[in-house]
Amino acid sequence: MAEVTAALVKELRDKTGAGMMDCKRALGEAAGDMEAAVDWLRTKGIATAAKKTGRVAAEGLVGVATRGNAGAVVEVNSETDFVGRNELFQAFVRAVTTLAVSGNGDVETLKTSPYPGTGRTVAEELTELVARIGENLVLRRSVRLAVGQGLVAAYVHTSPAAGLGKIGVLVALESTANADTLAALGRQLAMHIAFANPQYLESSEVPAAALERERDVLRQQALESGKSGDVVDKMVEGRLRKFYEETVLLDQVFVSSDADGKSRVAAVVAAAAKAAGAPIKLAGFVRMQLGEGIDKPTTDLAAEVAATLKG
Repeated sequence: MAEVTAALVKELRDKTGAGMMDCKRALGEAAGDMEAAVDWLRTKGIATAAKKTGRVAAEGLVGVATRGNAGAVVEVNSETDFVGRNELFQAFVRAVTTLAVSGNGDVETLKTSPYPGTGRTVAEELTELVARIGENLVLRRSVRLAVGQGLVAAYVHTSPAAGLGKIGVLVALESTANADTLAALGRQLAMHIAFANPQYLESSEVPAAALERERDVLRQQALESGKSGDVVDKMVEGRLRKFYEETVLLDQVFVSSDADGKSRVAAVVAAAAKAAGAPIKLAGFVRMQLGEGIDKPTTDLAAEVAATLKG
């Protein structure tokens, strides 16, 4: 009987894509024989996960969880949107998001965290889930927000179940104000962020390179309109203000059913602080939309159906 070494476990993991504990168990069952261990994993439906890891996963769910002054948002992708309605998948996303609230915001660290009640890590549990669901699943992103004193509020858009959806938003508010007051304000701000999609919290966060690139584009547009000299400079500065209003959260016009359509987010926060009798600082936000940035291949549905029928 061959000794089950760490190197053997790693080799089997690389070969099959199965979790470390599953590989160790398989090698033990197979008395250290690599091929027999692969067959053992295949009979358990675990090794099949490796075959699915190359397929594009751009659907799935965004999970959001908060606990007092901390919150986390996590994206777990699947190949089809049907998986987002799968209770096993939903339970996994919810559990991982809850773990992320106590983490450090690093997704790779989150993957190595113990998954509750299994003896496996999060990554290993995901591999198990791939085998059970039959699709490539990817724990793609994790972001955590926290404040020393105050509250982190959340909002989920297009939600099939509590805390899960297509867009997840966190808003961090630093304040000594009443928690209910902060929660109400935070939820309104989070809903605004989901709709308005700001890129930066305040104007000072806009990278100099991005600002210069925008200025160059606006200048060229002004010149092509036939303007020149000081007129061009004024046009550029005017349009830059519009750029800030579209991309910077505190400069955006607040979107809400009871808003006046004119007040900036900064003014809304200031008014809430005055009413609460305590300073309120909008310390940060996160907006995570499912699948953003993933290159989704275009598919020919008719061709897919024909290929399936032939196969």
